[in-house]
Amino acid sequence: MKRRRFFQYTGLGGLSLVLASRNSAIASVLSNPMDSHRPGLETFSFEVTTVNKAGKLQQPQTHTAKYFPESLNSVERLDMVEITPGKFWMGSSRSEAQAKGSEFPRHRAKLSSFFLSKYPITQAQWAAVAALPKVHRELSIDPSHFQGGNRPVESVSWLEATEFCQRLSQHTGRHYALPSETQWEYACRAGTKSPFSTGETIVSQLADYRANATYKAEAPGEYRQTTMPVGKFSPNGFGLHDMHGNVWEWCVDGWHQNYRSISVNNGRGRRPAAGSLAHLRTIRGGSWLDAPDKVRSASRSGYAETALNRTIGFRVMMA
Repeated sequence: MKRRRFFQYTGLGGLSLVLASRNSAIASVLSNPMDSHRPGLETFSFEVTTVNKAGKLQQPQTHTAKYFPESLNSVERLDMVEITPGKFWMGSSRSEAQAKGSEFPRHRAKLSSFFLSKYPITQAQWAAVAALPKVHRELSIDPSHFQGGNRPVESVSWLEATEFCQRLSQHTGRHYALPSETQWEYACRAGTKSPFSTGETIVSQLADYRANATYKAEAPGEYRQTTMPVGKFSPNGFGLHDMHGNVWEWCVDGWHQNYRSISVNNGRGRRPAAGSLAHLRTIRGGSWLDAPDKVRSASRSGYAETALNRTIGFRVMMA
């Protein structure tokens, strides 16, 4: 049994937040980016599988995208996928089944290009970066509850994920950070307007979530009750894997209960709301523990930046 304390819950939502001490030190990721040259890009091809309204798998379609490999050590690397600039509708439409108040109002957002890791950060990648020189705080080499080098790292706080980004930036000379909510949702949707990048619903052959519950007319599927190795399921149209389910993913943003009182400025993250009882950060994507409504593209929740949970991991962004 690990000695790190877990904050357990049965589902995440704006009203079911786990609070941590307000006196925790905050590691800023909003500093000016480091000067770095644009990396050389390589092209890769991949097949994207979607479903119809009944959850039947459709014929896979071939897509291409660009990426660059970032070396972490002599063995591990990080594949960073280019996300091209564009506009999209962020949040839920009023007609979307099981939409939550935190996903409104739907609004138009515009983003510049950026890079996002192809997969959630794995335990092997975490260990490689955790072995690099400390910037602000110590990192456990092996924090995860579900063990496996190619499984996503979990049971890491927002502060620890930020330290990971800072060590990676120091190691590579590029500016790595957690993605903003806007960047995350744009990347998750990959040009789609449906509740999932897979279509009007989702099935267990395409993601790791509590698939014994259903979203629409699809048949119940397998509930695995654990994280899965990254890349097991079909990617979305941008070539990104596990944007739905597996683990929730930390974003740089402070938590806001809806989009009414905030502005979205070219995808940059928002700080925690003034006067909060604790510093809460936004998480996106749902997890292996969650029903399908929680793994929709628009689904969002808040969690204390110092808290740990076996359902929360992260991926990294480079602008």
